[in-house]
Amino acid sequence: MSAAEPTPREGFVVVALGLTQILAWGSSYYLLAVLASPIHRDTGWPMQWIIGGLSIGLVAAALCSPRVGALIDARGGRSVLALSSALIASGLSILAISHHLAAYIAGWIVIGLGMGAGLYDAAFATLGRLYGRDARRSITNLTLFGGFASTVCWPLSAILVETFGWRGACLCYACLQIGVCLPLHLFIIPRGAALNVVDNALSCGQEMSASAGRATFILVTAVITVSAVVASTLSVHLIDLVQANGVDLGTAVALGALVGPAQVGARIIERALARYFHPVWTMIASVALMGAGCALLMGGEALPALALVLFGAGAGIGSIARGAVPMAVFGPRAYASVMGKIAFFALLAQALAPSVAALVIIDAGASVLLAGLTAVAALACALACVLAWLALRDPG
Repeated sequence: MSAAEPTPREGFVVVALGLTQILAWGSSYYLLAVLASPIHRDTGWPMQWIIGGLSIGLVAAALCSPRVGALIDARGGRSVLALSSALIASGLSILAISHHLAAYIAGWIVIGLGMGAGLYDAAFATLGRLYGRDARRSITNLTLFGGFASTVCWPLSAILVETFGWRGACLCYACLQIGVCLPLHLFIIPRGAALNVVDNALSCGQEMSASAGRATFILVTAVITVSAVVASTLSVHLIDLVQANGVDLGTAVALGALVGPAQVGARIIERALARYFHPVWTMIASVALMGAGCALLMGGEALPALALVLFGAGAGIGSIARGAVPMAVFGPRAYASVMGKIAFFALLAQALAPSVAALVIIDAGASVLLAGLTAVAALACALACVLAWLALRDPG
């Protein structure tokens, strides 16, 4: 079987990871979208600390990401992803029994370790470890599943809270991690050595010198991290920024619903066209679309719908670029370790940027934040263009 052909288990692996990604995102990153208010009403804890639990979890995820990448390189992704299910389940169980804020924060630290070992970066690293340069197709397919995480889990969370309370909802998600995600990781993800990593030998002509490799790694990391700043900030403050244009809350929420379909639609288009271009162009398109969305949000009441569609499309294909560009630029060798190192900076940005943005909104207003995000997206686009020049120039 050639390296270009799909391995027999690739479809099963992607479907299994797709299902576990939906539940992993829904029971961690998207959890507080529904549970934050019930937790606040039940415990009386300050809302900033309730929401801050997720930020603390993302910091924990960042800190463990380099080690996660190294473990996936050394052992494959099966055991690491299985551990992520156990960690998320344990953290959710701690949340469910927490009656003091310190225990609640401890639960989020455990969940954060599970996020670092089990969300996109670890899943992409696992696919890269298995399928080498063919992983771009699998990464794109996986993000199509991930795009439905909030669509599936927000209503599910609401039903669970209504039926069992927020503590019961956490325990139900913990049971799903142990009863669904853990078996899928253990029994579907292949064990051990990469299946197609031998194609690295075919790409040795594209290997870079050590110094050029370091410079390119810094550039790739910078683009992905700066993109994460824009994506995470807009995702968290989206409704407030739309309302700043004079739109009422109900309309802002309705407009916000455009983001999800735009993400999935853009990923479908990228999947259909991916064979015709280098993934660095996906990265350039991602930051350009998000930057255009930020700029249009400053344009008054007439433009928010278009702005949110552009932002959603950019954020959607940005997830693909985050996994596909490092593979295309650096090759399959040590791909998981590279992803882990990049994730350290990107996850820190995701953890800290929304809090900084909140301070900017309070002190200077939404328009200043949007102008800053537009400038940051322009910087990311410029860096991505430099990366394209480095990645696409004739190596000879």
